[in-house]
Amino acid sequence: MSGVNDDGYFHYYIQQQNTSIGDILVYPCTRACSQLTQLIRAGLRIIDTLHKEGKPQTFIAKEAGCSQSAASKHVNRKLSGREKCGRKRCTTNRENRSLERLVKQNQFKNLGELHKEWTEAGVKASRATTHRRVKEFGHSCRIPLVKPLLNHRQRQRHLTWAKEKKKWTGAQWSKVLFSDESKFCISFGNQGPRVWRKGGEAHSPSCLKSSVKFPQSVMIWGAMSSPAVAGPAHTAKSWLNDHGVGVLDWPANSPDLNPIENLWDIVKRKMRNKRSKNADELKATVKETWASIPPQQCHRLITSMPHRIEAVIKAKGAPIEYMYSK
Repeated sequence: MSGVNDDGYFHYYIQQQNTSIGDILVYPCTRACSQLTQLIRAGLRIIDTLHKEGKPQTFIAKEAGCSQSAASKHVNRKLSGREKCGRKRCTTNRENRSLERLVKQNQFKNLGELHKEWTEAGVKASRATTHRRVKEFGHSCRIPLVKPLLNHRQRQRHLTWAKEKKKWTGAQWSKVLFSDESKFCISFGNQGPRVWRKGGEAHSPSCLKSSVKFPQSVMIWGAMSSPAVAGPAHTAKSWLNDHGVGVLDWPANSPDLNPIENLWDIVKRKMRNKRSKNADELKATVKETWASIPPQQCHRLITSMPHRIEAVIKAKGAPIEYMYSK
């Protein structure tokens, strides 16, 4: 009843209202497939509707334009709960649960390690099957976010500081000059191992990668306030002393509370496609990119401080997401 002619067109017979069975419609292949799919779905809906109304199968087959055998098979398949056909899954629910436990035990294991441990337990599955099962659990392989390691004392200090600043308004924060330093590299190396995590687990402690500071790295210091940004420099204390700026008490290892961290991220994203050949070119690129940041962007970052304070209190002093308005 169907075939492809020399011109690449798909021929098939369909019965429509006010047409005879012998009418032949010729369509391009893509349109033909779409039309055929729609007709099949429409016929199945007719069978389901008439079956629910208690009509006999001979009547259903006639109205749907198919054989009684085809109508009977569709009805029996629906009644038995068998919605789909296909090969039986090679792993059981029990084996799938054991794989999910392996993922949760160490979410930093790569796919090869998970597959090896799973198959060593007696499960017969390919590497591709292991990957599919992990994705069915809702996990995706992602590069872990890096957060400073906070001990119990630092978390308590984090929380206490947030409670002290809870009533500060956006207008009060706009009078604060936020400063920080950041490392800029000429080339970007390996980003490290990935982590298996579900949606919404990006900031879960089990999915975070802790980091420490390396004083020997080349750093660039900068500052910003609500009206504008101060140019990047290399010595923070001398700049503050020269301009008579008092230092606000700040908890240790808390870059999530400093909106300038978001500004550094913006600068680095703008520099993503730029490659400097030496340190002098890198410094010039940083200054040029820094100067392109509009004051309105700084203002939006600083007005996010009340939300950051609320998030720290809600997290009981744990690291939070870097929040700001884009």
